[in-house]
This record gives sequence, structure tokens and C-alpha cells, in this order.
Amino acid sequence: MELDMFRDRCGLCGVYDHTEASRLVYLGLYALQHRGQESAGIVASDRKRLLRHLGMGLVADVFNRSILDRLKGKLAIGHVRYSTAGDTALRNAQPLLVNTAHGTLAVAHNGNLTNALTLRGELEKAGSIFQTSSDSEVLLHLIARSPASSLREKIVEALRQVHGAYSLLFLTKRELIAVRDPYGVRPLVIGKLGRAVVFASETCALDLLGARYVRDVQPGEIVLVNGGGLQSFMFQEVPKQAKCVFEYIYFARPDSAIFGGSVYAVRKALGRELAREAPAQADLVIAVPDSANVAAVGYAEESGIPYGLGLIRSHYIGRTFIEPRQAIRDFGAKIKYNAVRQELEGKRVVLVDDSIVRGTTSRKLIRMLRGAGVKEVHMRISSPPIVGPCYYGIDTPSKKELIASHKTVEEIQTYLGVESLRYLSLNGLLKATQMESQHFCTGCFTDNYPIPLTDIVNARLGFHG
Repeated sequence: MELDMFRDRCGLCGVYDHTEASRLVYLGLYALQHRGQESAGIVASDRKRLLRHLGMGLVADVFNRSILDRLKGKLAIGHVRYSTAGDTALRNAQPLLVNTAHGTLAVAHNGNLTNALTLRGELEKAGSIFQTSSDSEVLLHLIARSPASSLREKIVEALRQVHGAYSLLFLTKRELIAVRDPYGVRPLVIGKLGRAVVFASETCALDLLGARYVRDVQPGEIVLVNGGGLQSFMFQEVPKQAKCVFEYIYFARPDSAIFGGSVYAVRKALGRELAREAPAQADLVIAVPDSANVAAVGYAEESGIPYGLGLIRSHYIGRTFIEPRQAIRDFGAKIKYNAVRQELEGKRVVLVDDSIVRGTTSRKLIRMLRGAGVKEVHMRISSPPIVGPCYYGIDTPSKKELIASHKTVEEIQTYLGVESLRYLSLNGLLKATQMESQHFCTGCFTDNYPIPLTDIVNARLGFHG
């Protein structure tokens, strides 16, 4: 199936000073499964060596009791992955683990380095040999080659050479280090579970572990946890931040708090603002489940139109499925969604979704609703039109595949076959987050990217490194 959604992406979890560190990380990754379903991995330290297990697939399929029993120690980091940079292969599963002249080091990365190809070319010319196609390995080479005396200084020296988005967890035999890029693109939070320190991409992982949220890792901050306790310092500051606003719109779980705000509250505010900007004469508000559910509730509450469950989503779809030899129309959409005819027949509906990428899935859903007897479909999108790809850790189609990059709203409306189509404005989006515009990256809506796209520029010029 072709990609008709944005995919973030990766999720991180780390635990310091707990006798069941690897089990807690396993549970944290389970809570973060929505951030990556391609591969999963954990590295644990028993203070003598680093022990690792990786696998392709879901967390529950990659790990079992005997595997977790082997991952001994009171320190551990873990990672769930989609391939945003690098092939879909076990060799690119994380955490990455390397032996350097200064000891063994593991890293888990959420984000994307926008000058990784350029740096990789330079490193290969200098004699470096790469084992993966992941951009994260570039960072490890830079750290290993650094002449600095301490690991902290080596990491800082390496980070100052890279561009892009990165939330990182490093693990040595005795230390856990968390880093967030100076723009703060991807979320990373700190929690406490008794004496143990916990790091995670979202607070929903802390909730599952019973850990108390302490604070976010700040943009441009390095947090070190070792025998001396927790230490923190800023390694770089930039004039403006660029938190990914799509984390609020789609990526993060609605029960999480990220960037200092409730995802649930922001999504409901998006729906309310959408209802004010784009009202419709209708009998029922329904969502494209599950990511648009909360925005649809907000739209219904603000508009006074009842909310209903018009589409049901299957949560048990594997990575592949076998289609009957006799083709079923819109099979890909039907295996994921089904319309509730009893709720929809004869009604005018407002269909709320968080975004439109290619438009192919939306078009199939509209046909499904028509087949269930819907009289009118008024589609409402709780974000602005997506006109550009994300280069900061999101798996997105190319610009030419994004329907809003080459069609007007009216043309998209005709393509989808709906009575009306309206998107939330950029101002409405920012208003709903209750944050200033300079706090967010909105490049996929504006084609204005805040972090240098070195590899993209070099590719256009015909060289890398």
C-alpha cells in the first residue's frame, strides 16, 4: 500500500537505577508503540558490559520473558522505529551499539539529521566504515573521532557539527545521557520512579510505569545521570524554537503531555477552532479514527451538532495482508475502516480528519460513506493544507505526491467528491496551541523550514560531502 499518512518516526525510553530497568523500558516502549512499528530494541548495562536485543516488528513480538531476563542491569535504553532515514532492515534497528577506543556506547535517536549524507561522505573519505544506512551512525562516528577527553565533551563536539532534529539517549556501562536538539523539534521528558530516573518521548510511557513527570528535557540541553546524580547543562541555544506542531495534531497519544501542554486539550481546541472557522449544516459529526477523534469531539461541542461513531477502525492489521484474487474495490481502506450504516444512512455528516496527505484514502472513505447511505459529506481538516515534506524525522511522501502542493482546495474537494472541504487556517492552528508562532516548525504547511537542509541543498547542487 502507498503511504497516505505521515509516520513519525521513533520513540525512546530510558531508565537509570532500577533493578528491573530493561522490563521498565520494555513497558515504556509498549506505551510508545504508536511512534514506530517497524523494529524495536533495548540495550541494558550491568555495569560490566552492554547487552542488546533487537528485532523487526512490534515490541510484544520482539521481546519475551527469557530475553528480558538476559538484559540484566539497572540501566537501559530502548527504541521503537519507523525508517525515516535508512533502509527497512534489522541492521538499522536501534539502539545502535559500538565499541570505541574510550569504551562501549549505545545510542537511540528520534529525529533526522539534515546534513548526515554530507557528513557521511566526509567521514568515508577520511576512512570511516559504516555498518548501517542510518543517519544516527554518523553521530557515533563523530563522537568516536573526537579528540576531546570526556564523553560529554565528545558528544557536544559532535552535536555542534550536525543539523536537524534529534532527541537522543546515550548509554555507557555506568551512565545514561539524554539530549534534545536546540530547536526542540521532537519531545523528550524526564520522570522519577522512586530513586530511578526515567526518560521517554511522551508522558504516556511514564503513566504506564507509574513514574512521576518532572519536566521536559529543554531544547539544547544535555542531561547526564550517573553515580553523582543528575547533572544538566545547555550546549547550544538558537534564536527561535521549532517544535513539531504535528506532534499535537497527529503523532503523540492524546493522553500524553508534550511541549508543556496536553495533547488532548490542544486537539479539542483544534476542533473547536475549526468549527468556528468552517461551520456546516449537518446532522452528525464523525471522525476518521483514531487520530481525529478528539478534534471531532471539539468540533461537535462547538457547533452543537451531535457526535457519533460513523467509522470503525480495525486495530489488528499486520504489516502485510493477502488480498483475494478477485479484487475488492477500495480493499486497503476497507480492511482498516468500516462504516456504521445504522448511524449514517440518510444523514448529512461532517467528517473530521487531522490531515490529508495524498488524498487517496480520504477518497475511498468518502465512497464508503456514500455506500452506507450518507446524504452529504462536509469534510473538515484540523490542520492547514500540507504542501511540503518533513525533513526532521517524519516519513512523508515527496512534494509532488502531496495533493495540496499542486491542487487548490476546490480541486481537492472535487477529487474527493464531497459537498464541501475546509481546512483549519495556520493562525487558527497556532491559536489552538496557545503558543507563539516562533515556538513551532510549520514547514510542511508553509515550505518555510527553520533548520538548514544541507543535504537537500547539496543534492540540488549535485554533490554530497
